[in-house]
Amino acid sequence: MAKTSPGEFIRQVRTETSKIYWPSRQETVTTAIFVGIMTVFLAVFFLGIDALFGWVVSSILSLL
Repeated sequence: MAKTSPGEFIRQVRTETSKIYWPSRQETVTTAIFVGIMTVFLAVFFLGIDALFGWVVSSILSLL
């Protein structure tokens, strides 16, 4: 494998970083809000599932 000179490496890095799509501030805020809402929704959902399973297990154990 041929070694790349430091100058060529820097050129390649600049070329690759120019291909990066940087989201706008509005897109970042919108995505962060969506992630927050989904996190709360899933936390409440799994809390309900956990409570349901807890109730089922305690009901089964009370029969024994």
